[in-house]
Amino acid sequence: MEEAIQHGAGVTTFLWIAVILLAAKLASLVEKFGQPSVLGELVMGVILGNLVLLGINVFEPIKHDSIIAFLAELGVVILLFQIGLESNIAKMRKVGVRAFLVATIGVVVPFVLGTYVVGPWLLPGLEQNAYLFLGAALTATSVGITARKLHIPSAQIVLGAAVIDDVIGLIILAVVSALVTAGAVSLGVISLIVAKAIFFLVGAIVVGHFAAPFLGKMLSKINTGVGMKFALALSFGLVFAYLAQAQFGLAPIVGAFAAGLVLDPVHFRFFKEERSVEDLIEPVAFFLVPVFFIVTGMSVDLTTLFKPQILLVALGITAVAFVGKIVSGLAAGRGDRLLVGFGMIPRGEVGLIFATIGASLGVVSPDVFSVIVIMVILTTLLTPPILTFLLKRQPAAAVA
Repeated sequence: MEEAIQHGAGVTTFLWIAVILLAAKLASLVEKFGQPSVLGELVMGVILGNLVLLGINVFEPIKHDSIIAFLAELGVVILLFQIGLESNIAKMRKVGVRAFLVATIGVVVPFVLGTYVVGPWLLPGLEQNAYLFLGAALTATSVGITARKLHIPSAQIVLGAAVIDDVIGLIILAVVSALVTAGAVSLGVISLIVAKAIFFLVGAIVVGHFAAPFLGKMLSKINTGVGMKFALALSFGLVFAYLAQAQFGLAPIVGAFAAGLVLDPVHFRFFKEERSVEDLIEPVAFFLVPVFFIVTGMSVDLTTLFKPQILLVALGITAVAFVGKIVSGLAAGRGDRLLVGFGMIPRGEVGLIFATIGASLGVVSPDVFSVIVIMVILTTLLTPPILTFLLKRQPAAAVA
């Protein structure tokens, strides 16, 4: 075993993992300034990945370590599994038509603007697939960032819309990724991919609702402790991630998200362990998810910012990111339209995942990747203070 490690990635991988975890915790200082930890981890990754510009190349091996790359990919799967767990189907049913309209507008408008208008205008000469991924990255909404700020009735619309937003966004990701892989674009191909993605999501939810209680009851007869409950939940997410890609040609994160949507506390009623699945999965996420954000940040080449064109493109794409979500607030009905619109703006983790997948498929160039990361940073950084300002203008009764 030791010989395999020595001749494999090397024991220095252990050191790099420790560096990443400690760097992520240092980056959590941003939480003291009202910013989400994901922003700090991303910025920390950007810093570590660009120290080479100062002649410090000690962290460069991290970028090429295959084990760390795998851990980052696994971290994405765990992250989408968590998002699915926090976004159960019952919540989607309660939010009603308004949240669905907010989500639909908040996906369609930025996708169309990014793919067919602003992308080709600001970044002429790229392949259509690159514009598709740029538009897809603009569709995302980070539920967690908004949830920390909104404590008003409109928050339920925003959170519900963000859940639906994730589902639609993942379908778009599945379609775009499959089109890149297929290499051909036609109405028939697109229709088939959309049908396949919807069939998987619906089928996974239906099958999961029958399978989860059965598996929970069967495995609880062997052991009702925390270990079995943890193994059942995590295996459920990983199996769905496998099925999404191996059987349907979709990204594994689509399967992980579907698994999270399926699992409910009732599926674990035969276990003695009272802690929720979210609590059991959280320590794994503490380990793996920061690896993804740090590694993603390290992929950003800051020299691209020395190009005035790229910086202007990043600002232009960020403006589209704001406008595309603000208009979605128009569907929220009377009242807090601006709060709903601005609450949908933070792109956070899902936008980064889209960019990363595009880069892995070879259609998102380093310049475009940096543009998307800058957009994610700016939308995540600027939205909380804007929401705070808007909340201060609300009547006391509405904020309570």
